[in-house]
Amino acid sequence: EKVSPELRELLEKALVSFNCDKRLMFGCTVYLVNNNMFTGVHQDSIFARLSEQDRQDILATYDRARPFQPMEGRSMKKYVVLPEGLRNNPGTLQEWLHRSYQYALSLPPKERKRRTTKRKRTVV
Repeated sequence: EKVSPELRELLEKALVSFNCDKRLMFGCTVYLVNNNMFTGVHQDSIFARLSEQDRQDILATYDRARPFQPMEGRSMKKYVVLPEGLRNNPGTLQEWLHRSYQYALSLPPKERKRRTTKRKRTVV
């Protein structure tokens, strides 16, 4: 399922004041700080990387919050799908995105992996 352009635009606007990088991963828009991904859009959902306490809080507070599974049965630790209701509440959405951003900032910076290119084989 492709990402909706409206949802991608909503997240982009919500992150205007954040000092972060935007990248495409597996066809999805994601945002990173210090090369640590903290949020993104996947299919029809916005996901966020949160501390253990924040994950417990959001899962206890919102019925529709759930662990992020980019593939059925494969959860990504520390990531939660933000409930749809937050999309209509910019202040609360901003608060959870800020928590995610701050958590990613607290992590050690990651070194960006260099892409390796395949060598062309020469046939003799």
